[in-house]
Amino acid sequence: MSCGEPHETDCSEVLDHLYELLDGEMPDGDCTKFEVHFEECSPCLEMYGLEKAVKKLVKRCCGSDDVPADLRSKVLGRIDLIRAGHPVPDEDVTVAGAETAKE
Repeated sequence: MSCGEPHETDCSEVLDHLYELLDGEMPDGDCTKFEVHFEECSPCLEMYGLEKAVKKLVKRCCGSDDVPADLRSKVLGRIDLIRAGHPVPDEDVTVAGAETAKE
């Protein structure tokens, strides 16, 4: 997505890091940079608002549910692989030392 206008921060960079911003996992300097972008770019601001609303709805509907331990292990295992630069396999992955689950 791009509004077609030049910005100091490219639309693709904003959208690539949208969840980091929504989850509060972004350094303050980058947050400011993205806020400036949203002031200039209504399509990105709209996408931000939509994702924020979806996140809020999911939290309201599912926020009190506990995450199953096997799902947590699978997600953490995939994150570890991605961070290490390895391709993510199609089959389930668990954290180091845990068994691989087959569905």
